[in-house]
Amino acid sequence: MDTQIEIRPATLEDAAFLAAFGAQVFREAYAAANDPADMAAYLENAFSPHKQAAELQRPGSTFLIAYSGGEPLGYARLQSGPAPTCITGVLNPMELVRMYSIQSMIGKGVGGRLMQACLDTAGAGGHDVIWLSVWQKNARGIAFYRKWGFEVAGTATFTIGSDVQSDFIMCHYLA
Repeated sequence: MDTQIEIRPATLEDAAFLAAFGAQVFREAYAAANDPADMAAYLENAFSPHKQAAELQRPGSTFLIAYSGGEPLGYARLQSGPAPTCITGVLNPMELVRMYSIQSMIGKGVGGRLMQACLDTAGAGGHDVIWLSVWQKNARGIAFYRKWGFEVAGTATFTIGSDVQSDFIMCHYLA
C-alpha cells in the first residue's frame, strides 16, 4: 500500500474537508476512551471549518494530506514557533500539532509516509527540532514516534471537554 500513497499540502479550499475529516479521525482514535459529552465539546471547538481556515492561514502552519486513489487516508499539521521549555538548545523548532490516519489504514504505511513528509518539511524549513505532544495512554502512538527517533522530553496537559489529560512531550532533533 505504501507506494500508492501521495502527500500534498493543503490549501485554504481544504478548510471544510479538514474540519470534517479531522473530526472523523480524531473521533475514531479517541471516542472510545473519552466521555461522549467531552468528545463532542472538543470536536465542536477544534474542528470547525472556521477554525481550520484560521489554522491554514496562520503564519508557519503547514497541513499535509495523504491520499490514495483520490481517497483521503490521513493528514498532519505542522506549526513553526516556540517549543516548550523542556526542549532546550534549539533555535528554530517546529511542532507536529496533529497526525492521524483513518483507522482502517493504521499499520499500512500512511503514518510513515506522513512522518517522512513532516521531517522533510521541517528540514527544508531549516528547523532544528520537531516536537509533539501525545496522550500518555496512547501506547501505539508513543511506540510509533519512538520508532521515528522521538524521545520523551517532558509532560503537558491536554483538555478534551472538561477532562484534563496527561501528555508526553516528545522531540526529534534534526541534524
